[in-house]
Amino acid sequence: MESGLEGQMSTHRHEEDESLMEMGSGRFGCSHYRRRCKIRAPCCDEIFDCRHCHNEAKNALEVDPLTRHDVPRHEIKRVICSLCDTEQDVQQNCIHCGVCMGKYFCSKCKFFDDDASKQIYHCNKCGICRTGGEENFFHCDKCGCCYSTALKDSHNCVERAMHHNCPVCFEYLFDTTKDITVLHCGHTIHFECLKEMERHFQYSCPVCSKSYCDMSRVWEKLDQEVALTPMPSMFENKMVWILCNDCGETSEVNFHIVAHKCLKCNSYNTRQTRGGPASCSSRIEEMVR
Repeated sequence: MESGLEGQMSTHRHEEDESLMEMGSGRFGCSHYRRRCKIRAPCCDEIFDCRHCHNEAKNALEVDPLTRHDVPRHEIKRVICSLCDTEQDVQQNCIHCGVCMGKYFCSKCKFFDDDASKQIYHCNKCGICRTGGEENFFHCDKCGCCYSTALKDSHNCVERAMHHNCPVCFEYLFDTTKDITVLHCGHTIHFECLKEMERHFQYSCPVCSKSYCDMSRVWEKLDQEVALTPMPSMFENKMVWILCNDCGETSEVNFHIVAHKCLKCNSYNTRQTRGGPASCSSRIEEMVR
């Protein structure tokens, strides 16, 4: 049975640990992370608040393109305590003042963060830390990335789906800190970039051109416009071949100046492939305004 003295010592140690865990919490860090240490970049031997601060500085427009680079995150070996400025090997607690340099710490990613609300976890298959809580995500082996459990049985797999740049802003998606959405076709894009596309009345995937939302009401409006726009007699019997971006089928249809409708899925998200004059721009943008 624990003696009174031993109990007091245990309580004191616990209180001391809690004090070191909270000391300076929230007062240090940068716009990307709240943390109580800085990193020494192994690539250029310079000190930065985090890898994103390094990458922004070293890839700025004013930097010589030949010297631009990203920090190899897994190769970081040295950190500097923000409270006592002691440089040391990567570890959670400072070897000099004992302060916790990050409530969340990953020795594999050399990553620190004091913001527990992010629910950070390390995915061994991704090889990096992610946010949102491990219980809310699953790793898709074919796509090669973590997705929300809501997509587990409903997403279309695309090999290495996030191992590329966002098709709108060209930021690398796999380790981005911004929210990502998965389109019905399986391709990935920043959520904010998708919203920007919608503000410009763009409703097809910028990678494969498939419609990423229900366009049935727009197709109905186009049906009406086609019906109300008779073609000149010289084009009345003109046939053209089209490819449907939504279902992938090819069809031979009557040429029309407004748009061409897929005979299989009734989509107007089509492109003319051969057989007549190039059709004019689609009226889809006007239909959805």
